[in-house]
Amino acid sequence: MALERKDVDKKYKWDLSVIYKDEAAFFEDYAKAEKMVKEFAIHEKTMLSSAEGLYNALRAMTDIEAVIEKLWQYASLNFSVETTNNAYQALDARVRNLAVMAGTVSWFVSPYLLRVDSETLDKWFKEYPALETFRRTIELNVRDRDHTLSDECEQLMSKMQDFLGGNNQTRSLFANADLKFGKIRNSEGKQVELTDTNYVPFLMSTDRRVRQSAFRTLYKTYEQFGNTFASLYSNHIKERTTLAKARNFKSSLESYTFYDEVTPVIYNNLISAVNGGLKPLYDYYELKRQVLGVDKLHLYDVYAPLISALDKKYTYEEAVEETLAAVEVFGDEYYNTLKAGLTERGWVDVYPTKGKRGGAFSSGCPGTEPYILLNFNGTFDNVSTLAHEAGHSMHSYFSIKYNEPHNSSYRIFVAEVASTVNELLMAHKKLRESENDTEKLYILNELMETYKGTLYRQTMFAEFERDMHALVEKGEPLTAEVINKKYYKLVKKYFGKDVAVDKQIAYEWMRIPHFYSCFYVYKYSTCISAASAIVKRIESEGEKYVSQYIDFLKCGNSKSPLDSLLVAGIDMTKPEVITSAIDDFKDCVNQFREIYERNK
Repeated sequence: MALERKDVDKKYKWDLSVIYKDEAAFFEDYAKAEKMVKEFAIHEKTMLSSAEGLYNALRAMTDIEAVIEKLWQYASLNFSVETTNNAYQALDARVRNLAVMAGTVSWFVSPYLLRVDSETLDKWFKEYPALETFRRTIELNVRDRDHTLSDECEQLMSKMQDFLGGNNQTRSLFANADLKFGKIRNSEGKQVELTDTNYVPFLMSTDRRVRQSAFRTLYKTYEQFGNTFASLYSNHIKERTTLAKARNFKSSLESYTFYDEVTPVIYNNLISAVNGGLKPLYDYYELKRQVLGVDKLHLYDVYAPLISALDKKYTYEEAVEETLAAVEVFGDEYYNTLKAGLTERGWVDVYPTKGKRGGAFSSGCPGTEPYILLNFNGTFDNVSTLAHEAGHSMHSYFSIKYNEPHNSSYRIFVAEVASTVNELLMAHKKLRESENDTEKLYILNELMETYKGTLYRQTMFAEFERDMHALVEKGEPLTAEVINKKYYKLVKKYFGKDVAVDKQIAYEWMRIPHFYSCFYVYKYSTCISAASAIVKRIESEGEKYVSQYIDFLKCGNSKSPLDSLLVAGIDMTKPEVITSAIDDFKDCVNQFREIYERNK
């Protein structure tokens, strides 16, 4: 049973007083930010008058964003550990409204920047050296020249942001609040309510009857509402493709990859490379069929673990030791900063408590610590999760420390690299040191699941998303029947001819919320590929390479994502980065099979 928050020792709770000592301090900063937002309009007249005028506008905008981000961190982090506290939810809503207001009053910054020719900008950089700190901000805006609309249209666009994306919100409310999936019998034979939250845990049951029942029951409900989901998804894509065309992009894919600072070539290379490397995935499913001892592997079997959880339980202190041991290779600054954050500086909220949100995350900004939320219960998975989130936090630490605030937030395209590097390093270290074959099999199973779920599954999603947007852009209607057929065909390709592709999987697209965050999921696949390549070099080159990796962590947003990865020696324009990760997955499958055959 979850603890009451008041009963948890403060050393296991994060220290948010570093942000604001109390709500009075929060509201003092809120009033300050509100005043800054209201006063920002004065820069519309002076922004292009001189180099100093441009600097003052950009500095004021950065200052507003910094205060709003700090306010949001305080509100959202407090709400994360006390989700039943309506006061924190109200604070979060107020900050979001303030952010919309800030976006509305600063509408002119980007279009006005485009009015300045390159000669004038060069002259201003020389006349006013302080402006140099905003060079990348300016260059990114100039890069957007061909996709910026008239002043009137940009102003209208800024006012529309509050309600664009409504299909996503409706889909979320419908799926999470309104849908009822009925009951199934658990492994003890008791009738229990099936929800979208407990669905995957049921699929991981060792009882095949439970897995099958959960699978069929869940999708029976989704099937009934296919037309509703198809309408929501179709309209969402129409909204996104229309906005892309309004901004002079050839497609929505080109639009979203442009803002990631990559190209559709990167996206399509990923899909092509993974499509060419499906054989190891088919081998993995055959291995799973053999270990589970079934005649034919069904889709409700694919989450069943190949080996039971380890008996060993870890204390939080032991998890910290394991994490620090895995990252010791990164040198004193990384190691000592992380050790202090995990043990002294209140970075981590450790244990599950009543009203605390589930899962784990890392979140921070200039002016706060890079906080980590855990729901630690002592399993090896939890230890791995700590290492993963610590990777995020240390990426944030280096990005914030070595950059101005407006260049400190790294792009989503590289956001999962540092975290996955830590996770892989820990797993590899445990494999090298373990003398227990059961433990080795467990870790290899975790690695295989990571590659299968992140590299292959997310690429399958990326391929589906690309094809759905392309259909809409060709003017073809996205009915439930069309989407179901396309999705089912894609699943068959990724699972191969030896897996029984149950008909219910045709409705799975309805339960994937990421499809409403356009062209987002491919970045999970590119990140694990980059992380695999980095880990190989760390393990083979050691200290000689580590300094390159740390320099990558320091890039923040001072460089494009692709240029940042080049600092670490990783060229994501080359499909070899993807195929190398596929080889790593293949090695895990082969190692598991060899150890399993030796012990079965």
